[in-house]
Parts: sequence; structure tokens; C-alpha cells
Amino acid sequence: MELEALRDANFKLVDDALTDWSTLVGSLAEMKKDAEDNLHQGANKADWAGVNAEVSKEFIGKTAGEFADAHTQAKTIYRILNDTVGELKDYHQQLLDALEGGRKKNLTVIGFEGGFTVTTNAPPEARSKMDQENKADITALRDRIQGILNKATESDESAKTVLQAIADQSSLGFSDANYTDRDSAAEAVKKAEELAALAKKNPDDLSVKDFDKLNTGLKKYADDELFAERFATALGPKGTLEFWTGISDPQRGNWDLGRERFEEFDDLQRSLGMTLATATQSDSTAMGTWKHTMIDIGEKPLYGDRGGPMGFQVMSNLMRTGDYDDGFLRDYGTKLMETERKLTGNGEHRNPMWSVSGASSWLNRIGEDSGTDPLTGYLKGLSNSPDAATDFFNQQYVSKDDPDNPFERETGEDGKKGKASLSNFQYLFEERDWPQESNLKGDDLHTGQNNLALALEAATTGHPAGELPSADTPPHNAQQAKLMESLVSSVAGSPERLTDHGYMSDSIGQITSEYLPDLNRAMSDEERGSDDWKDIEKLYPVAGTEAKLSHTDVTKLLFTVGQNPEGYAAIEVGQKDYMGRLMDYHLNPDLPSDRQVSDNYQLLAERIAGRSGEVSGTLGLGAQEYIGKEASDKDKGFEQAIAQRKNMISGVVGTAVGVGTSFIATPWVGALAGGGAGTATSVILEELFQDAEGKAKADAQVNGGQYWQQGLVRGMDVTQLAVRESAERYHTIDASDAASAAGEASRQGYINARAILEGQSPGSITEYS
Repeated sequence: MELEALRDANFKLVDDALTDWSTLVGSLAEMKKDAEDNLHQGANKADWAGVNAEVSKEFIGKTAGEFADAHTQAKTIYRILNDTVGELKDYHQQLLDALEGGRKKNLTVIGFEGGFTVTTNAPPEARSKMDQENKADITALRDRIQGILNKATESDESAKTVLQAIADQSSLGFSDANYTDRDSAAEAVKKAEELAALAKKNPDDLSVKDFDKLNTGLKKYADDELFAERFATALGPKGTLEFWTGISDPQRGNWDLGRERFEEFDDLQRSLGMTLATATQSDSTAMGTWKHTMIDIGEKPLYGDRGGPMGFQVMSNLMRTGDYDDGFLRDYGTKLMETERKLTGNGEHRNPMWSVSGASSWLNRIGEDSGTDPLTGYLKGLSNSPDAATDFFNQQYVSKDDPDNPFERETGEDGKKGKASLSNFQYLFEERDWPQESNLKGDDLHTGQNNLALALEAATTGHPAGELPSADTPPHNAQQAKLMESLVSSVAGSPERLTDHGYMSDSIGQITSEYLPDLNRAMSDEERGSDDWKDIEKLYPVAGTEAKLSHTDVTKLLFTVGQNPEGYAAIEVGQKDYMGRLMDYHLNPDLPSDRQVSDNYQLLAERIAGRSGEVSGTLGLGAQEYIGKEASDKDKGFEQAIAQRKNMISGVVGTAVGVGTSFIATPWVGALAGGGAGTATSVILEELFQDAEGKAKADAQVNGGQYWQQGLVRGMDVTQLAVRESAERYHTIDASDAASAAGEASRQGYINARAILEGQSPGSITEYS
């Protein structure tokens, strides 16, 4: 900073700007509150249907989020400006004081472009002698002024750096980077450059102390947007890959790291992955180049002619943690599958490069798999990014017109086979020859296929895998419904795709639990478009796009998933919850007339109970198949899984919902969005969990048939509870009579499941023991 600029600074304009920013922050705070309380919460409680359900609600939620981000960004900018102006005013005063002190000692400070000089206030002919005599004072004043100018320059430059970095974060909309002051933002950028410099070191030269700095720093700043962007771009795409390979490869790097810090490699991988994920959310030009380059070098050996792992193999392992930018994931996945086709002959054979060999680098330190198959890590990344996952699985993998397409499917009713186009979902779920890998005990690992199930969970539900939908989760859109249709058809066509890979069933069970309205519609057997179908649409409202399924496929899916305790529990608890919500919804006399199916409330209760019974009965048959004919402890796994669902949905049980189709789009959303207490759902779930906990602790062992029979009785009991609770709440029907009739309907629906599964007509079987 020049001497004259600080000395003659006029702070009125900047003070006016600060006042304006302060006013803006206050105004945006009010707008943020209004957007959240009125727009966002109002949208979550509103009754959406059709296109509005899929588009408008989500748009309103994102718009409200933009107000929040605008307030955050404005507040951060105000803090940075306020800190900087305050410091510059202080340095301005320090400079004036220094100049005045020099004047009292007859010293003059003369500024010029690029610097200044200090001399005595004496005639030219005597100045040289006087300067010599006052050399100490001149030197002291010069150093004091230079120090002030240096600090002012640092303050000004750091403000410029962080403000520019914040502005670069988002090309459209606002950044949610939040800093309490300018120094914390500047420190994040500085720390990023320091750690990037360490990561650029030759792996052989990276010390244990360097490792600790990187591990601690990345863990601390992984979610910091300015840090992440600066770290990633300073290190560069190739540098990022070389850094992690150098750390994880036992053939490279400092041997001391492997000996002294091996147990912390997983922590570094997590933090590095989360940092890069945060960085990809930035819209800066440098980060755009980083993403493009990373994808471009994905299919190339890391060390060029000297070989090494491919870029995709390294980067995919860093995708196991964090929420990566959807656009980056889409482009990355497209190029990755292009590489997969190239190296496998369109999927005809397994690619040896994705298999573990003696020379393989151990690129993954999270879990037991080696990380050589890039799809394993990439699919885990997709499980955190629902929109990108949906798009990826619906993309075409290979066209039927491709002369090198190795896949054939039945092309018509005559059973003839021909070339068929496959989506990424069909290839990965049905056709891919996954690399074989085992752990240190010799047990087979299936991490890639398990991550495939997690990615499918995100892709079909619209929320990250392992979570429940929130009030902000949009209803299923056309792409999600299409993928669900493919999934159900695939499992129904070849159940071994799931029964041979039971570790996928927990995710498939959760998916199914979030499509229960669609399943219940399909099980009605009514012809779509008919007058009776209109009643089915009212009986089982769907807020977004319906997954159009067949009854036969649904039955096979339920039977298949029912053979896994976690999958069984997800659907069984979900269906009981959904049944309770439907009872509460349809027995309410205030339901608008255009949504009412009938004013025969008892008949409605019986229809709901019968369909719910069929779902539980089909699941129970799957459990029976798994448990077998001999009495064993296998049934305890099912009861424990049901009991564990209580912890998963903690905070949902006991809450009430408002009237509207939005709350019954899935079993969970309404409970999360609503408030109050006293619904049928809270009663039946408490009963269900209590019963499961008791059976899980019981000493008695049962066989599959006995377990199925127990499910029948339990279904009747909770159905009667649900009807009684709703009837007593609304007084639309006699609670005792309705509960008895609904219980019997539940029983018959449960028994019908066996007949339907065996291809008989419902009601042809009335007893089972």
C-alpha cells in the first residue's frame, strides 16, 4: 500500500458502504425468516399433486435456501469488510501519529511511487549532514512507517483474497460460506496453501510430522468451502492422485508412515475425500478446470509410461466420503462407464485391471476391499448424491444396435432372443462380472455390489442412502419411478439376483418401504384408467409419479426381500405404519369430497386391512422360507431387525400428520413434517416394536411355519388397534365392530398371500397351521 493512499484515505464512502451492508444483512435476515416460515414450511405442509408435487415444492425449498445463503454471504462479507475497514482506520491513525512524531523531531516523510523516504527538515545544503546526525531517528521512523504500511497491505490483500474466493464459489446464486471474521477466512486459505505444499512433496520425503499436519488439517477444514477449493486447486488433479497413491501404496512413500501411522490411513482417506467433495461444489474457474482435468486423466495410468494405477482407480476411492457435486459425478460416471465398456468388451468379460494382483496398490483404507475396482468407490459416492445416482442408472450402457453388444434378451412372446439395449442399472445389477476379492480370513468380499445397492437406494428414493426421507424430500419423479419399475421387474424375473446377494436386501427393503402406495395400487388388480382405478388412486394417493408395477412382480419382490431380516423389517414396519396412516386419513369425515373413496367407512377399513395383510403375509412367506422347517434361532434375527427400526425412526413415532396426500406418499414423510400426537400409527408401531422386542428376547425357538402364523396374529392385532384408534378419534364408525371386521380382513389378506404366491386365486386357501 502506498504512503499517500493510507495517509490521505477518506473513509466516508466505505463507511457508507458498511452501513448499506449492515442494512442489507438485516433485511435479508427478515427475508430469510419469511422464506423459511412461510414459503418453505408452508410448502412442506401443503397438499401437492402432479407436476406441482415433483417440481414446485422442491423449487420453493431451494428458493428458500437461496435466501438463507444470501443472508449468510451478506453477513460474511459485512464481517470481512467491517474487520478490514476497522484495521485500516487504525493503521491510518498510526501512520498520522508516526508522521506527527517525526515532524516534532524535524523529520519529513516524502512519498513517491513504489515507496517513501525519510529525511530531516533542513535546507538542501545542510540535509546530508543533518541526516547523518539523526540517522537513528530516521531509521526508526522509516521502519515504523514501513511496518504500518506492511500491515495495512496485508489487511487489504487478505480481504481482497477472501472476498474474491467467496464470490468465485457460486457462479449462480449465493455461497453458504460462513465466517465470523476476515482473519478466520484468510487463515483457511493460508492453511490450504500450506497443506497443499506438503501434499506435493515427494512421498519418500513426507515425514510422520507432515502426515500428522495433513491429517489434522484436512479433518478440521474438510467442510470449509474456501479451504477445500484452494487446497484442491493448489494441489491439482494429478497431484491429488499422486498424493493419495504415494500414501497408500506400500511400495512407495516413507516407510516410517506405514510403520507408525498405518492405523490412521483411513482417517486421512475420509478427510481427503470430504475435502475434495466440498471443493467440487465450488463454481470457481480453477475448480472447473480441476474437475474437467480429473475426468480427462481418469483412464490414463498415473505414472504414464511407467504404469501405475489408473486415475479412476485412485479418485474413486476418494469418493467414498462426502457429497460430491452432481454435475461432476455425472460426467465422471459417463467417462468411467465408457472406460468400462472399452476394457471389458462392452461387458462381455471381466476386466483384469480391476482385479487385485500381487503388484496392486492398496488404494482403499476404509473397509476391507483393495479399491482396485473404481466402480466400488464411485457407487458409494453416488449413494450420497441422489440426483446424480438417478441419472447415472437410467443412462444407456450399450445399444442394441451396437455390433459388439454381447447381451441378448427375449424380444417377444415367442421366446426368441435378440440384441437388447441395457441401461447402467441393468448392466451393473444383472450382467456385470464383478471382480472377485476376499478379506484376510479368506471370506468373499462384495463391497462393490453392496455399494451398488446403496446407490440404488439413493437413486430411487431421492435422499442419501442410510437416511430416512425428510419433509424436504421431493415426491418420486419420473426417472426414479422408471428405475423402481426396472428394479422390481429384475428381482421378480430372477430372484436369485437378491437371494444370492442378501447383503443388498436391506437397501432394497428400504426402497420398497418408500414405494408402498405404488405397491398397494398394483396389488389391487384393477385396470388402469377404469372407474374402479380412480377409486384405487384415491385409496392409495401418490404425490409424485407412480411406479407402475404388476401384482405378480410385487408379490415376487416381497417374497424375495422377506428372506432377509433387515429387508423384511423395513417393509413390515413401513407397511404397518402406512396402514395406520391410511386408516387415520380415510376415516376422517373432514376429508374433502374429491378425495373420498366411499362413505362406507367400514368397507374402507376392511379394504386397507386386507391389502396390508397380503403384504405382511407375502413377507412372512419369505421369512418362512429363510427360517426353514426346523425350529431355530433364525426368527430372532427378524424380530431384532424390527426392534432396531425403532431406533432408526426415533422422533417419528408418536407424531401426528396433517390431512393431505403429501403425508401418505411414503410411510415416513408425513410423520417428519407433522406435529402433535395421537395417531393410529404411533399406537400400532409401539405395539409392533414392543412385541418384536419381546420375541427377540424369548427363549422359545420356532420354525418357519410357526413364525408365519405368529405374523398372522400380530397383523390382526395391530390392524384392530389402528382401526379402533381412528374410529374413536373421528366417531365415523363403531370402533368395536370396525376393529373386528378389519382384523378378519387382515387375516384373510394374510392367508391370501400364499395362494397368490402359488398362482391360485385369492381366498382359495383359508387355513394354515
